[in-house]
Amino acid sequence: MSGLQRAAARVRYFLGAVVGASLMVSQVHPDAIGAQAIHGRLVRMDPLAPDVCVWPAAAQWAEQAGRQGRRASTQPLDDQTKIFAGPPARKVQDRYAAFAAVSVDPIRDEVILTDENLFQVLAYSRLDNTPADAITAPKRVLTGSNTLIEFESGVHVDPSSGDIFAPNNDTVDTLVVFRHGSAGDAAPIRALKTPHGTFGIAVDDRRNEMFLTTQHDATVVVFRKNADQDDAPLRLLQGDDTGLGDPHGIAIDPAKDVFYVANYGSHALRRADREIRTGVPGSGKGRDKANWPFGREYAVPGSGTNDGPSISIHAITAKGNDKPLRVIKGPKTQLNWPTGLAFDAGRRELFVANDMGPSILVFDADAVGNATPKRVLKGPGTGLAHPTSV
Repeated sequence: MSGLQRAAARVRYFLGAVVGASLMVSQVHPDAIGAQAIHGRLVRMDPLAPDVCVWPAAAQWAEQAGRQGRRASTQPLDDQTKIFAGPPARKVQDRYAAFAAVSVDPIRDEVILTDENLFQVLAYSRLDNTPADAITAPKRVLTGSNTLIEFESGVHVDPSSGDIFAPNNDTVDTLVVFRHGSAGDAAPIRALKTPHGTFGIAVDDRRNEMFLTTQHDATVVVFRKNADQDDAPLRLLQGDDTGLGDPHGIAIDPAKDVFYVANYGSHALRRADREIRTGVPGSGKGRDKANWPFGREYAVPGSGTNDGPSISIHAITAKGNDKPLRVIKGPKTQLNWPTGLAFDAGRRELFVANDMGPSILVFDADAVGNATPKRVLKGPGTGLAHPTSV
């Protein structure tokens, strides 16, 4: 290809990208029938009718037909829109799991994994070793509408009972608890309504408390360990001084009475005295509960920022706008989307699943500032590919 031809190809590629970007910006969501396409930038946001947003799969089956009937009667349809009754003729779906979180149960010799793609929680034998040409079958699988399992981003196994705790990150905003040995489409023994965007979980059995991170609102909420249904949090850590920014994993050091939080870094100011903005996703349905996060409806426009990845360390009783006790942060740390955390109390070490490393970083329990990891697990021989839990 000549230089002139290459230049022409680059121009065509650039124009195609611009046109493609324009189409993506101006595309109207298919549920927003009758809405005006927006070109260039968002200039206004209007609330949609309640039936416009489709409920998550685990909650929708019983009312699906009736709701679609209501949608059809309330939405104006143009001449090019057709409604087909019944299930789809075929579907395209990735049939492989996308593991999100892992917890080892040494007492029962099991490994528990959550799968965000097929909406499952799976139990494997701890010593399973899959041959290169095979796939290991799980001992048990929890999946189905009754389980309320969808995007389970975290998992905790109770050491005494073996019960499985799994928070939902996106759709049903519910942390589910299953009795050990549960399988199939079993209903949870508890289903706690949690803030939207809940991600990580850690449990302090001495205090009978459960710690949850929430991504979008940059918080840590603390519930009773056995909280259920509409129970409110015991306390909330949220504010400009907390050092929290898109928090993910969380782990507890019981000897020092502190907890560690893995932060991606992005956050925005929240102001409780602001007029609540409509048409903005909030922090779930618990706004009237005590110690519930201030959601994006309380965000200060233009205040969003990213302070970079970090591990913040907080007093076990931290609440309100309390500052962290210390922070691990800086180029020597190698932190890059730190996602999952685990703490080894015996060795006094903090393990970090470093998503974009991709690597596992190991820090001394008392590390602070721009600390270098004690050990790094990384490279083609490790089999690591964007680890999100450890």
